[in-house]
Amino acid sequence: MLKKERHAYIMKQINLHNKVLSSDLSIQLDVSEDTIRRDLNELGEDGKLLKVHGGALSKSFHFPFQENEVYAQSAKRSVALKAISLIKEGMVVLTGGGTTMIELAKLIPADLEATFFTISPLVALELVEHQKLTVILIGGQLSKNAHINIGASVINDLSEIKVDVCFLGANGIDAKEGITDSDWEVVQVKKAMIKCTSKIAILSISEKLNSVQKMRVCGLNEVSHFITELEPKSVELDSFKDFNLNII
Repeated sequence: MLKKERHAYIMKQINLHNKVLSSDLSIQLDVSEDTIRRDLNELGEDGKLLKVHGGALSKSFHFPFQENEVYAQSAKRSVALKAISLIKEGMVVLTGGGTTMIELAKLIPADLEATFFTISPLVALELVEHQKLTVILIGGQLSKNAHINIGASVINDLSEIKVDVCFLGANGIDAKEGITDSDWEVVQVKKAMIKCTSKIAILSISEKLNSVQKMRVCGLNEVSHFITELEPKSVELDSFKDFNLNII
């Protein structure tokens, strides 16, 4: 594979999953880790990603980010707009983090009165701009990679609340493997979030469909609503229609 092709593949993966590991890319591209490190260094020097120990992070996910650096922002805004339909007056809502959740926070109607719990400081800052919302940030150790609060204190606080609906992003989503992620601590927090509610809404752009990360968050049988920018009848969603999902 040519270097240009490797770089394109790396950028595709980092834009979709926010983080890549050199070891994983080495296996996927069948090249040495030294080659991958050189590729990541070059892409970092070009300002296309943020090189970190063992891999790289997406610039669009790193704070502070510019509007034009958010990957697939139009699709994420479409997903967020659909998700708004699930939020009703007086609800108690729980959200994860990520750029799609930030789009959701921006689109909350100005006259909506509701209570929002979130594990994301960036989402909380967007939500607090809405005067009629009560915003509660669940605190803990701030993950440098995911920009959400993680750890035992977060999981303990989550065990003490019950919400009407929980909005979660998906790092990987597949009909067989369900919702997956690449960060063990993030997975534990997401599992705790799922226990807070009987209504789980997964928000994901369609490019992440049929992708699998190393660690399982939950099966699709645990999900109530699945929201992408696609039309619900799209053939790309056919493999998800065997589940008892409300595809929006």
